[in-house]
Amino acid sequence: MRIYFSKYQGAGNDFVMLDNRDSQFREWSSSQNIAALCNRRTGIGADGLILLENDLALDFRMIYYNADGSESTMCGNGGRCIIAFARHLGLIVNETEFEAIDGVHYGKIENVNQVHLSMQDVPAIEKSGADYILDTGSPHFVRWSEDSIEKVDVVGTGKSIRYNERFKEKGINVNLIQESENALWVRTYERGVEDETLSCGTGVTAAALVFAKEKGLKGEHTIDIITKGGNLKVSFTSDYEGFKNIWLIGPAQLVFKGEIDSDFFVQS
Repeated sequence: MRIYFSKYQGAGNDFVMLDNRDSQFREWSSSQNIAALCNRRTGIGADGLILLENDLALDFRMIYYNADGSESTMCGNGGRCIIAFARHLGLIVNETEFEAIDGVHYGKIENVNQVHLSMQDVPAIEKSGADYILDTGSPHFVRWSEDSIEKVDVVGTGKSIRYNERFKEKGINVNLIQESENALWVRTYERGVEDETLSCGTGVTAAALVFAKEKGLKGEHTIDIITKGGNLKVSFTSDYEGFKNIWLIGPAQLVFKGEIDSDFFVQS
């Protein structure tokens, strides 16, 4: 049996996408097999794997797995990529409503460089010393970088925080940020990948909200984000009760399509 896949990337965050509406991949969906598919030397190579499945009420359901094979929380760039994938499959035209692990999301497509994904409201941000902790669909730790953002040791810093006593059991994503002219630089260490990724959708969302909190921004705003993988935007409405109407905006592009024989997988 052969399984057909598509490879998508959003600002350098790349994903193996599977149309699993017939549930055929469930037979092979062990963490070992998912990690093998995401392996960059012996598999397809990706930051994660995403299944598009049927939903009784909405356009589809998104199931996201980390590169290590573990099922994970929400992935922002993956959410934008699955919107583009759904249109490629003919499930939607330019707007959608779908289910993910953290609830219902809305999406709309202007073009491949402007795929919009609604994010969940963020009612509160915890401050820990000079750092911040918040949940934007996935848990994030945000720290202002004192060194040049281009030279900072993201992996070393990320591991030291992700594996400390408070976070080591469930893990946390770690973002180092720095204000640039008219934009915010963000670099992210992702749990489940256990490395720096070229961008992280929920991470840049967390960074933008922390920036807004630090600057005391109220009302409607859009923050331009720079990552190693490309540029993104985060728009939101801020008030004294937190953040709402949050949108992650940026590219979502098909890289290639292919097929893999089921002999590749270890039988569950």
